[in-house]
Amino acid sequence: MRILIIGGTRFIGVYLTQVLQKAGHEVVLFNRGNHPAPAGVGQIVGDRQDPEQLKTKLAGESFDVVFDNNGRELAHTKPLAEIFAGQIKHFVYVSSAGVYLPTDQPPHKEADPVDPNSRHRGKHETEAYLATSGLPWTAIRPTYIYGPKNYNDLEAWFFDRIVRDRPIPIPGDGKLITQFGHVYDLATAMAAVLGNPKAVGQIYNISGDRFVTFTGLAKACAIAAGKNPDDLDLVYYNPKNFDLGKRKAFPIRGQHFMADINKALNDLNWRPKYDLVNGLRDSFQNDYLATGRDQATVDFSLDDQILESN
Repeated sequence: MRILIIGGTRFIGVYLTQVLQKAGHEVVLFNRGNHPAPAGVGQIVGDRQDPEQLKTKLAGESFDVVFDNNGRELAHTKPLAEIFAGQIKHFVYVSSAGVYLPTDQPPHKEADPVDPNSRHRGKHETEAYLATSGLPWTAIRPTYIYGPKNYNDLEAWFFDRIVRDRPIPIPGDGKLITQFGHVYDLATAMAAVLGNPKAVGQIYNISGDRFVTFTGLAKACAIAAGKNPDDLDLVYYNPKNFDLGKRKAFPIRGQHFMADINKALNDLNWRPKYDLVNGLRDSFQNDYLATGRDQATVDFSLDDQILESN
């Protein structure tokens, strides 16, 4: 199949491109051209946030599948849907498990209510639009995504402190539960919707198959970094005691946050490849150390403010 990926040269798109190429598909990227496309991959340069550019650049193109990896607002995705209406076999949209309304009965299931005030509400609005668009669509809702090339400080936040033998400030008592999913597993799940009639018109939570506490995550990162988790200096604190403004002292939201992936397991013939420790080890070896971040200067001023007052 000839497949268009919106984005494609950063995190998710890099892995998705590799998975699709390995499966024998022709892949074309649409992006601003800030990074060259990999060998054997086509590239159309344009700004997805400009509807006229989308129409000009894509109206004459023919694709079987479109993956929209980076649409945050409905206005970003609607022009794509209009251009390819009636022309494609599948439109796959990357949403977020962040759309869910907080619940007292985790994990989140795909039919759970969404939060109208979420910072991801644009993604849910896009899902709702796709559901009425007439397109053969599927939406993917990842939880926290990690792995090599991650541009969000998630696992690297822990590695920064672990490799330097620094205390790790953790909000609360460390018992809040979260969920990480490796980016490779996300990409294989996305590819698994292709040619699968069960996936059309469906939403899928995608992540790892286990949950983890904040304390457990710190220990898993230590194991991945070759350290003894029992040697970690974990410092628990009450975030309400600190006025940090908009500064982010911890990389994970301070609530239980996990999603049920059973629907994807059942429908997509998909299983995560990585357990948490092996996935973190992949990130540590092939990104954190490989890029020299272990030698970089890191600003620990927020940590110090918490540690001095705790």
